[in-house]
Parts: sequence; C-alpha cells; structure tokens
Amino acid sequence: MIFNKKPLEPTQDNQPIEVVDEHNRPLAVLSKTTVHRQLLKHRSVQVIVLNPDGKIFLQKRDNNKPFFPGRWDISARTHPRAGESTYEAGLRALKDELNLEVDHLHFWMEIPAGPETGFEHITLYTVPKNTQPVIPNTDEVSEGFYYSQEEMTCLVKEFKELLTPNLVILWETGLMTNI
Repeated sequence: MIFNKKPLEPTQDNQPIEVVDEHNRPLAVLSKTTVHRQLLKHRSVQVIVLNPDGKIFLQKRDNNKPFFPGRWDISARTHPRAGESTYEAGLRALKDELNLEVDHLHFWMEIPAGPETGFEHITLYTVPKNTQPVIPNTDEVSEGFYYSQEEMTCLVKEFKELLTPNLVILWETGLMTNI
C-alpha cells in the first residue's frame, strides 16, 4: 500500500538543517528538533550588534521559546537552513528577530562544535557601529537593550540565571570583550 503523505510546512521546530562532522562538513539534513534531540553536530549563526559607543545589543528571548525562554541572549541567532550560507542566515536572523537590515556583516570567528556549544559549530558575525533602530519582532524577542562592557560584566557575575548559557560562555571566555 502506498501512502501519499503531504510534506510538513516548515516551522521553527521542523526546519531542515544540516548535520555536520567535526570539520563542519555536511553529512545529512534533518529537522532541527531531531538534531537537537539526538545531540548531533550542526551549525548555528550568532550576530553581535554594537552601537557607535561599543555597547552590545542583547535580546530577551520570547517566553514561548523551547530553549531558555525569557532569558537574555546574544543580539540575534539562528540555524542556517539546509543549503543556506552562514552569512545569509545571519542577515535573515537580523531581519526576522530585530527588523534590522544591514548591508554587510563582519566575520568575527568560528567556534567548533562540542558539548559546551550545544554541539553547534558557531559562526559569529558582528554589526559594528549600528545606528539603525532595532525593533524586536515580538514573535521571537520580547525586548532588547544595549549594554556596556561594565554592565555585561555585572550581568554575568550577578545575574547568570537570567542569561543563556551561550551568552555566559562567550562573555566568560573573553570572546565578546574585545570585539
């Protein structure tokens, strides 16, 4: 018997993303939910938005997010869709989450996948000296604010439980302090 099953419309949870090996080479395409549930290595993109004073924009994740709802996080983050470059994904994340369209992202660094990154091979980009208004998409982000280096240090030291583990790791390892 043959069943004609209508394909699922892509949602945030069943979005097809690439599983990668330890060298960030694609191996397979699976749903984001499956990749996270099975702790498979995959890609993520994170964008750090800075204003002209060097303050870092943090977003407060929507309370309906499956991971770390209501916590403060890096400016924008996403998983590249299957076949999408990290650069394109970074631009998409800025538009989707912060209604921010920029001409150019600056590559910052790559962090290899491992348990401390949630098995994500992270590509970090920056938007230095942003002067455009940041208007959080309330379906994704509940609010946002620019924080100085001193404020970030205080947040990480005194209010770690309000931040995503990713943000804490990036700050404590010094990866965000010398942008």
